[in-house]
Order: sequence, then structure tokens, then C-alpha cells
Amino acid sequence: MSTVNLKLFLILFFLLNNLFSKTSQAQHKNVLIIYSDDQSYNTIRALGNHRIHTPNLDRLVEQGLSFTQAHVMGGHQGAICMPSRAMLLTGRYLNRLPGDGNVIPDSIVSLPEVLRGKGYTTFHCGKWHSDKASHHRFFNAGGDIFFGGMHFEGEGGQFHPYVYDYNDKGDYPKNGGYKSDTYSTELYANAAIKFLESDTAKQKPFLCYVAFTSPHDPRTPPAAIRNRHRPSDIPLPPNFLPEHSFDNGDLRVRDELLLPHPRTESAVKEQIALYYDMVSEMDAQVGRILEALDRSGLRNSTMIVFASDNGLAVGQHGLLGKQSLYEHSIRVPMIFIGTGIPVNKQSQSFAYLSDIAPTIYDWLGVEAPPTVEAKSLMPIFRDPKAKVRDNIYNIYGHWSRSLKTSDGYKLIAYNVKGNEYLQLFDLKKDPWERENLVDFPDQQERLHHMWQILKKEMKDAHDDLDIDKPDWGRKLGQKSYGS
Repeated sequence: MSTVNLKLFLILFFLLNNLFSKTSQAQHKNVLIIYSDDQSYNTIRALGNHRIHTPNLDRLVEQGLSFTQAHVMGGHQGAICMPSRAMLLTGRYLNRLPGDGNVIPDSIVSLPEVLRGKGYTTFHCGKWHSDKASHHRFFNAGGDIFFGGMHFEGEGGQFHPYVYDYNDKGDYPKNGGYKSDTYSTELYANAAIKFLESDTAKQKPFLCYVAFTSPHDPRTPPAAIRNRHRPSDIPLPPNFLPEHSFDNGDLRVRDELLLPHPRTESAVKEQIALYYDMVSEMDAQVGRILEALDRSGLRNSTMIVFASDNGLAVGQHGLLGKQSLYEHSIRVPMIFIGTGIPVNKQSQSFAYLSDIAPTIYDWLGVEAPPTVEAKSLMPIFRDPKAKVRDNIYNIYGHWSRSLKTSDGYKLIAYNVKGNEYLQLFDLKKDPWERENLVDFPDQQERLHHMWQILKKEMKDAHDDLDIDKPDWGRKLGQKSYGS
């Protein structure tokens, strides 16, 4: 072969090889899930909170479909993030997660497992709040993995998170990790970026799960971010109270002890400002991850999902934590971006975090395993005004349940140590849940009807709590709504 022909052959070879690589890459449908920690639904500027700085989350809102009525189903104990993260990856409902997801048994098949079986690289970095055996089953790659619920300050806090390198044998002994000197969100973003820019991500389909531990407390933003939001510029939420108005069953859980009782206006405003700082810092790391996705040429072939595990009160209703059934605690941001997904649209259709897994299966064209119980949101991708459910049911502990209906009403039923209390809110007129309508004569028929719907939703969600017992279904001991 002559020198000229050899050069032509090599040029043609490289051109064809490059074309094949790009075509092959385009055929790979990837998934990037970014999950924040304790971020309430009303903490993104583009979705209405003009006091907070979230430029990168704002761009996600502009590039995709935002669910403004997305919810965590709840939990049976204070660490709501544990079942939330298990529901996210399994599409399972809360009451069918043994131990609220602290151990995910082999019988519950996860999204990463299914995709791993189809040749995907399943990568995880950041928080893991279930058992290590299920983590080993789910993921075949990872980095900077944190096993636990939060970065306690006595154990290094956000500035020195204790993490593990990925181990392909699933061997993570108690003292086998290391204390990092990189701030938690930056550390986890670095791990995600390294993966997204690797040859592995470019050559094989992947699921990349980035699980932040922010804006969860300790609310200690880095110096460069701290005071971006000043307490003097933060208005108190309209439903601020120094104390919750009755015993809701968990008024002294750890989250509620982060400020003294009663709450003061100045202390709550300071906590909100720090909370917003934490969200902004995480937002910057989200931006870095998205830039890496762009640099790798993978954006067009990747579905991006951004969501949070649960909300947070931060002074609303006299509460600080997420251990309640008010909107601030059960509603979360949830955004989808990708091919076939509407751009710069918002949907008010009811959704659960557990709907994410079946939606991803549907988008990928992969059959979901029979253990999935939640619903795909693909019909809403096709029409943002469509809906996949009529009601939202929530649970906290063994003493409170709630129901929200599509006409904007919400019922919360409590039975705390035999003391029953009901709350009824018209969320369209009263989105901050301040006026309890339960004793209004014109609401009695509605109460009865909603009680029946609540019972049905509980049954459908495998809730074994019997609210037909004599100590449930009364309105302050006066009238029965259980029959």
C-alpha cells in the first residue's frame, strides 16, 4: 500500500471510528439522579422563592418539567430520609419497606440492580442510609461513600465527612474509611465529576446517583457562602409560631432540639438564612456536575432527575424538623430533564418520590420488576396537565395520617397517647395551613367523605393501622367519622 493510500486509509478509519463512537454513545440512554437532603419544596428561586439564590437549579427548572406537588410518603420514625431514599431506588411504598428501609432485602428489586443486569455502570457517591449489603447489590462503581444519616459535628461535620472508597467486594469495615478535608457537597460532586468524565461513562450506559447530605444540619456553610442570605433580609414565614399548638407526637425529637423553646423570631430567621446558604452552596456543586456532563458530551443522552428526600419546617408551625405532615415537611422539589420531557413547564399533578423509579424504567423502555408499586409519570411528560393519582396519602409514626385531595383540601388525623386531634385545611385559600376548618358546620360532610377516602388510601398503600378503633375517627370526642 502506498504512503498516500495508507494516509487516506488511516484518515477514513479514524473518521468512521469517531462516527461509530458518537452513534454508539447517542444510543446509550443514561440516568443522572441528584438527591438533596432536607430540602423543602419552596427553596428554588425559579419556583417562586425570590429570597434564595439557586442559579443552577433555576436552569434545571427552565430546561425541564418541575413537579410542584411532589411528596415523600413519610416514615414511621424520625429519620424520614432513610425510607425516602429506599423508595426512590425501589419504587416501593413506605409500608412495604421492612424497617423503613434500614435493610433492603433481596426480595425487593431496585432500579440499579435491574440496570446493572443490563450492562449499565451503576455508580453511587455520597449518602447511603440503608444496609451495606444492599449497597453492594445495587452498585458496581462508586466513590466517597458515606454510610449514615448525617455528618454530626463531633464526627467531622460537613467540613470533614467520614467516607469510604468503593469496594467491589462490598467490604466496608467500621474503621475502614477516612476523614476527608473536603466539604461534603464538594467532595461528592468531585466524585461524580470524575465518573462523568471517565471513559467508562462515555463508552457504556450508566446510572449515576449523587446523594448529597446538604442542606441537612449541621447548617455550617463554607466561609465563601456564609451570609449570602442575611437574617435581616429574611421574612418570617406566615405560619411562624413560638411553639406548636398541641402535642403532635414528636415535639422533642432531635431536630426539634436544635433551638430552645419557645422559638424566637430572631433565632428562626438566622436558621432560615443558614438553611438558604446551605442550599446555595449545594446549588453551586450541582452546577459543576452539570458542566461535567456537558463537557463529556453526554447531556443529550442523559435523563437528569433532581429531587430531595423530604422537606423541613425551619420555624413553621413552631417546628424545626421534618417529623410532621404539614406541607413544609412532606413536599419536595422534583425536576426531570431529558429527551421527550417538556421544557420549562410545571405540573401540579400529585406525585411521590417513589414514582421516580417506574418513570425511569418507562423512559428507558425497560420492564419494571414486579416489586415496583409506584406509578410512572410518563403520561405527565406527554401532557403536564394529566394526572396519575387523585389523592396524596402521608404517614408519620403510628399516630398521624393525612390525606390531600385534588380539590385542594387536606385532612390530618392524630392520635397521640389516646388524645385525638383533627386538622382540615383549604390549601387553595390557606397554603400555609393556619386556619383549621374542622369545626366549621359547612365542612362536616367533607370531613366524613375525606375520612372514607383516607381509609381507602391507607388500604391501597398497605397501611395496617386500624383507624376504625374506638380511639380513632372522633372529632375531639364528639362525632364519629370512622363509619
